[in-house]
Amino acid sequence: MGDTSLGSAAVGQSTAAPTRREVYEAGVRRRANRIALISTAAVLAAIVLLVPLAPGWDAVQKSFFNGRVFAATFPGLLEAFLLNVMIFAWSAPLIAITGLAIALCRDARAPALFPLKLFGVAYTDIFRGLPVVLVIYIIGFGVPGLGLPRPWNSPYIWGTLALVLVYSAYVAEVIRSGIDSIHQSQRSAAASLGLSDRDTMRFVVLPQAIRNVVPANMNLFIALQKDVALLSFIGPVEIFRQAGVYKSLYANFTPYVGAALIFLALTIPATRYADYLMNKQNRARS
Repeated sequence: MGDTSLGSAAVGQSTAAPTRREVYEAGVRRRANRIALISTAAVLAAIVLLVPLAPGWDAVQKSFFNGRVFAATFPGLLEAFLLNVMIFAWSAPLIAITGLAIALCRDARAPALFPLKLFGVAYTDIFRGLPVVLVIYIIGFGVPGLGLPRPWNSPYIWGTLALVLVYSAYVAEVIRSGIDSIHQSQRSAAASLGLSDRDTMRFVVLPQAIRNVVPANMNLFIALQKDVALLSFIGPVEIFRQAGVYKSLYANFTPYVGAALIFLALTIPATRYADYLMNKQNRARS
């Protein structure tokens, strides 16, 4: 009995010991990490040491990295950024709902629903083919030009509509790709259980499709947060427009750098989270 337990322990130790291949791969990873660290440090050191030696560095530093101007304008930029966040907050759900509806139109398979499918194709072709800023100009200046009474002439309403129209087309295509990624056997299995086409889409296809496209849609919503700044062209005083006001007031470009830092503080963590979701999804598949 004792010999058996000793033998089991020996087997456990032998299986826990790393193989030669695992030891080799660990060594390769350590060497790669060291090389990456050294090369990154060398590039950063070169930037820190060489850029200040440029002839125009003093003028650039005074115009773009002025500490006094940064301290005076940064609180106002943060306050203006709240408007960006609010526009994003009410645009994102509208985009998600509209994008899902367009994706379902494009996936319509019944002959009687062909007009919906045609509408979905035309919608995505048009609004993916137009620049965001052009749609903002057309809607933001065109619709209020009809002479609508308040509040229907508000640039907040029509600027939001422009963002929703454009980004819904991209979200719809991402969702449609997720729907197409679900194997036909899933639909066939649902039909064999007696589910209608509507219930199959609702309970079988969509839950899997939406889960598959979350990382891609996260990247689209990160881009949306940045493109909210384009609404400044039709009136709203959000962070980009506020930075322009401060630039004119102080005759200095430092407010733009402050606005860039605020955007980066939000978008970089969101981007890393999207990468985490994508890597997690890839690991689950493999």
